Amino acid sequence: MKLFNLLLNIIWLAFCGIWMAIGYVIAALICFVLIITIPFGIASLRIAGFVLWPFGRTTVERPGAGAGSFIGNVIWVIFAGWWLALAHLVTSIPLFLSIIGIPFGWANLKLIPISLMPLGREVVPTDQGFGDR
Repeated sequence: MKLFNLLLNIIWLAFCGIWMAIGYVIAALICFVLIITIPFGIASLRIAGFVLWPFGRTTVERPGAGAGSFIGNVIWVIFAGWWLALAHLVTSIPLFLSIIGIPFGWANLKLIPISLMPLGREVVPTDQGFGDR
């Protein structure tokens, strides 16, 4: 299963992973420049790493993430999350139009919730394959 995840990650990286990760890095840099939004920048970089290599990993809610994460996610959606989610949606369309890209289009759609609400989540490895989730 690890070999299959490696193959999927390499194909993903070539077709959409690098471009989506660049979007997250740009969002992080903007957050770092604004200083008060540095926690958003850190979350954006964490998700950029996940977007680069998503197969074999998943996100889970972090224990103890409460009202602060909720409020932060609301602010994130307003300023950066909506356009990152839109980028995932737009990127998934050409992937769905090609037969071989359908699993990658589906993976792109599965990343929309984390692009909208990255605070209070952490990226963890999974032993499940892509089709088992």
